[in-house]
Amino acid sequence: MKLRLAIVGAGPAGIYAADILQKYERAFDVSIDLFDRLPAPYGLVRYGVAPDHPRIKGIINALRDVLDAGGIRIFGNVNFGTDITLDDLKKHYHAVIFSTGAIRDADLNIPGIELDGSYGAANFVSWYDGHPDVPREWPLRAKEVAVIGNGNVALDVARMLSKHADDLLPTEIPDNVYQGLKASPVTDVHVFGRRGPMQVKFTPLELRELGELNDVDMVVHEEDFNYDDASKAAIESNKQIFVINKIFTPWREAQAGTASRRLHLHFFANPVEIVGEGGKVSVFRYERTEPDGAGGVRGTGEMRELPIDALYRAVGYHGTELDGIPFDDRHGVIPNHEGQVMDDSNNILPGVYATGWIKRGPVGLIGHTKSDAMETVAHLVKDQASWWSPAEPSEEAITALLDSRGVQYTNLDGWRRLDDHEKSLGAPHGRERIKVVDREEMLRVSAG
Repeated sequence: MKLRLAIVGAGPAGIYAADILQKYERAFDVSIDLFDRLPAPYGLVRYGVAPDHPRIKGIINALRDVLDAGGIRIFGNVNFGTDITLDDLKKHYHAVIFSTGAIRDADLNIPGIELDGSYGAANFVSWYDGHPDVPREWPLRAKEVAVIGNGNVALDVARMLSKHADDLLPTEIPDNVYQGLKASPVTDVHVFGRRGPMQVKFTPLELRELGELNDVDMVVHEEDFNYDDASKAAIESNKQIFVINKIFTPWREAQAGTASRRLHLHFFANPVEIVGEGGKVSVFRYERTEPDGAGGVRGTGEMRELPIDALYRAVGYHGTELDGIPFDDRHGVIPNHEGQVMDDSNNILPGVYATGWIKRGPVGLIGHTKSDAMETVAHLVKDQASWWSPAEPSEEAITALLDSRGVQYTNLDGWRRLDDHEKSLGAPHGRERIKVVDREEMLRVSAG
């Protein structure tokens, strides 16, 4: 038989799942349709990775190879829940895999988080990556900025805020983003983490890049580096922590610099409150913490304050509920057993699967989605007896449905046209590409 599979979400998780299924040893042919609400594929790699990370962006080459190999159709600019529904998928496919990721900021429930000048990192990342669904302008009026979080996203946000805009010109940064960052008056960016410098969640690569910024001084505080036994043991036993400690060493020894901007790293700082003045962010208040001897931290009761003009929370991403699909709002994921979606009574739902961050939460790097997808695909293949029985499984039926609803969807040829167009915009400036931001423009170029 021929398996007709829908995958909702054309980022790395969805494309990896499609690739794995195509190569899977099985007794059936497969026809795969990828749906995405954006006109362009690649999801997190295109809209969640900072533009000055060409090494990570290089993963797009591998994803492009999968799509160019044939056998996978793309339907971009199609929104699940409105343009196409779960009932539609059951009518035209044997099963569906949801790989919609986690694109919403996790909450930070402290007083003042709603003040003007308090932002979620996800929206800022979407802005500087040229996401078509966020405003073109970003309010970059702050001189003193706080970033809450000790993961890679927090460092990306801090780096983009403190980096000089001209140093981003070799990247694919959209022009409106360059102009906004160019006009930014920022002088100091402060990154705060609850735990110590040897318990951070970011990678050595992300940390090292901070020290390579032009005309930006790194500032750390010696009081944060009085290591407890657990930190010392981590340095000796964990290669990544060993390298992170090595990166910190010259910054600890550095004298006050003369750069026009400074990037401060603060540890053992638990967010308590954002104080406002006239409805706007004015002070960040936090409690000094200390190691608790069990791998965590405890409060010391010592309160500190830092005058700031803006604050960004980068404390994690959260998945978004999908129409008609069970959802665990607490963890921001689709409830599942190894990718098999479960209902509220923990029963497996036939034909419905999940992979990527919507399956397991926003943990791990992009490469980890491969093994994640393998687990989901293995169950899908074994579950053949419980697949849906579509009434109209032909490939032409789904295009006819979208056409009848007036959905202006894009396809793989359209993405290739947009890809070539972005590269042509960048070529006169010696850049790989300049990303098109406006959705209507993306659709116009894709349509040829």
